[in-house]
Amino acid sequence: MGPTMANFVTLLDIGCWAVCFWWMHRISERQNTMLHELQQQARTIEELSKEEHEILKELHPTVQKIEEGVDRVKESTEA
Repeated sequence: MGPTMANFVTLLDIGCWAVCFWWMHRISERQNTMLHELQQQARTIEELSKEEHEILKELHPTVQKIEEGVDRVKESTEA
């Protein structure tokens, strides 16, 4: 192999490494973007879950009182 061919192979090798590096960087950026979106989605779900829990805590005693009232009405209509 002559010096010209060796130089060509060396340049080709460097070019392949550059393309590979660029490709991996691109994949990494896309993964980081996706991870960021997933973290935002998880925070949103957590906030909604906390709000739902608070609403259910408020509603639970009310629902229990309604059930007791329905039971009393049922008992009074059966008697």
